[in-house]
Amino acid sequence: MNGNLRVGNLFGIPFYVNVSWFLVLALITWNYGSALSGAFPTLPGTLSWLLGLAAALLLFSSVLAHELGHSFAAIQQGIGVNSITLFLFGGLAALEKESDNPGGAFKVAIAGPVVSLVLFVLLSTVGQVFALGGPVGAIVSLLAYINLALGVFNLLPGLPLDGGNVLKAIVWKVTGNPYKGTAFASRAGQVIGWLAIGIGTAAILRISTFGSSWTLLIGWFLLSNANRSAQSASVQQRLDGLTAQDALVDNSPIVAQQASLREFADEVLLNSTSNWQRFLVVDTEGQLVGTISVEALQTVSRDRWAVTTVGDVMTAETALTTIRSNESLLDVVQTLEAQKLSVLAVIRDNGQLMGLLEKQAIVRLMQGQASKINPVPAK
Repeated sequence: MNGNLRVGNLFGIPFYVNVSWFLVLALITWNYGSALSGAFPTLPGTLSWLLGLAAALLLFSSVLAHELGHSFAAIQQGIGVNSITLFLFGGLAALEKESDNPGGAFKVAIAGPVVSLVLFVLLSTVGQVFALGGPVGAIVSLLAYINLALGVFNLLPGLPLDGGNVLKAIVWKVTGNPYKGTAFASRAGQVIGWLAIGIGTAAILRISTFGSSWTLLIGWFLLSNANRSAQSASVQQRLDGLTAQDALVDNSPIVAQQASLREFADEVLLNSTSNWQRFLVVDTEGQLVGTISVEALQTVSRDRWAVTTVGDVMTAETALTTIRSNESLLDVVQTLEAQKLSVLAVIRDNGQLMGLLEKQAIVRLMQGQASKINPVPAK
């Protein structure tokens, strides 16, 4: 699964770790194990490494708690959580869908940072109340400030950070358009990404003492994801208000069940402007009942074409997923992607077949929408 290894379930949510996670786990274990060994010379070497590993695992547990915060906020709104994954730069809770309103989106976005900030307060309080010292106190203090950094950093107002989703929800509330919120928050994320890349580059070139190579990597990660969010927002804006009916394939390959093979060959195949090899078969009420391939004509002698109907040689199984003609084109795209499909059959509310919808038809429609938004200037 894209380099992800399934570890198990958490509260019924599939839990994965990316292979990159093991690299970061090893680096944190080595760094903090070395730090503990230097800070506490009397600490046995093996124990310092074990404590370093424990600190690394607890750090990722904090990231996991952050993602569970998002997940529980989504579940309270009836939104399923497909998985939680830990990877190189943190974690990701993959939700089945976005919230239906900006208020819900705000709650999901803010829940993660709130969990991190609450953990900071709790760990800081525990360290002070119990006057923890030594390696244990150092680990508790580290975790407290890691959660503080996790909460504050994620509140930066730009996608893909939680603060970006908070900003998106706010713009959505003000404008009433979720796609404008995504576009605005994506642009903010691009600015933050480029800023981090600049700071990291300056640190590497020793122009500045602030930042590091990690700042550069994080900036690149933020910029890449912000760019994808901006592209997604552009697609969503172009498809907004369109339905499956708007993307129907011209002259979809449809033939009547009662038509003779002669009619099929002469009136349908010869007049078709496309090289369709398979046609959808409909009954007298326009309901999809099967398919027929061009090759099926070869199974019947030509002198029998006039007395043999399409229904006589069709295949009853269509193996096609159907969608309603008034279904949002955004939902159609999600269906195509989720089920790995390239074509769908579009039907009316009464079940009558209207035609086919292909991915390429949606692409062409989007290109047409883009030309309306950004017309080519006259020369």
